[in-house]
Amino acid sequence: MTTINTVDAGATSLLRFATAGSVDDGKSTLVGRLLHDSKSVLTDQLEAVEHASRNRGQEAPDLALLTDGLRAEREQGITIDVAYRYFATPRRRFILADTPGHVQYTRNMVTGASTAELAVVLVDARNGVVEQTRRHAAVAALLRVPHVVLAVNKMDLVDYAEPVFAAIAEEFTTYAASLGVPEITAIPISALAGDNVVTASANMDWYGGPTVLEHLETVPVVADPSDDPGRFPVQYVIRPQTAEHPDYRGYAGQISSGVLRVGDAVTVLPSGRTSTIEAIDALGQAVDVAWAPQSVTVRLADDLDISRGDLIAPTASAPSATQDIEATICHVADRPLKVGDRVLLKHTTRTVKAIVKDIPSRLTLDDLSQHPAPGELVANDIGRIVVRTAEPLALDAYADSRRTGSFLLIDPADGTTLTAGMAGTAFAEAAAEVAAPTEADDEGWDF
Repeated sequence: MTTINTVDAGATSLLRFATAGSVDDGKSTLVGRLLHDSKSVLTDQLEAVEHASRNRGQEAPDLALLTDGLRAEREQGITIDVAYRYFATPRRRFILADTPGHVQYTRNMVTGASTAELAVVLVDARNGVVEQTRRHAAVAALLRVPHVVLAVNKMDLVDYAEPVFAAIAEEFTTYAASLGVPEITAIPISALAGDNVVTASANMDWYGGPTVLEHLETVPVVADPSDDPGRFPVQYVIRPQTAEHPDYRGYAGQISSGVLRVGDAVTVLPSGRTSTIEAIDALGQAVDVAWAPQSVTVRLADDLDISRGDLIAPTASAPSATQDIEATICHVADRPLKVGDRVLLKHTTRTVKAIVKDIPSRLTLDDLSQHPAPGELVANDIGRIVVRTAEPLALDAYADSRRTGSFLLIDPADGTTLTAGMAGTAFAEAAAEVAAPTEADDEGWDF
């Protein structure tokens, strides 16, 4: 197969990363320091922060205010919402998500980390690894974030002591490795003083590794899409029916993974019909090949019944369609999720009715044990569920594809998002298989 170099590993590459940690670990200060010291803050933004800091009686500018944009965040001194920031250095472009640390906002961390290629987990050097640290490591592992940075912050408050850093790094690394996190990098920092954030610290000559920014600039994130199976969820059917294009029928959407080529034999799911890619249109031009995450229009050789929500995939690597889904979920809604709940399941561009058939277990983060048959999952719980859908879905295992292995459960009454789900086993070290019960339902939701 031909290798496709879609992105230059230099200045054009893009890294999406998220920050996480407990309340007062210094996440927003770290992000502010990163933006300030990399000269990614506009003059008027810095002046506004300096003015707000003076009004609060602070002599030095509070860099956390660069990300804590909501009034409630500034007043309480905690991050509530996910704050997205865009910045660039000569070596790479970045999209960062500063996520909340309080336990009641773990759901926001799921949002911020769901598309991240790297997660920065902060730990207060005085407190070490706490429950929220383990929770955020578990969420990063569940979401298959490929790179995790442990930033041991506030080293200035422990006299920059190497043994303190070493003990925290060992405890966290052991825990994260047990979850199957593939790569863990520990960095001692002081976000307030700027040690090892952008510039190397003169106070920790015992540390010889990269600064946070150096690691962000050099961590490998460019992947060859040829390594992944092709997945193309149909978003819209284009039929202009004009004099210029009387017979044009195109299927528009964004390629979720892999590569599509003119001439490829493809299967349309869930129907299972087959055809051949006759043409691919990208930005108004015909192309012979397209790859993730390009948005394109695909034309097939045969006139098939295809609509929004269908999935086009190369026949040789097409997924199987199923109505029975076993998954690990993070429950994000205030109302509990219970066995028997009727929900809508949104997968890529397709939304179908579904029933929660079983909740086999809830994860206990302290020792990673499974609490069996909890009966329900409440906000911020992580657990295993079994779902039966009204129509077949072409899901991949989340371990194989973060895009086509993920889904949402939605309240059909008001459209509230209930749960973020990841199909297949939980962590990289497989979870126990669970059999789905087959109770009938008599209100039109028996699938």
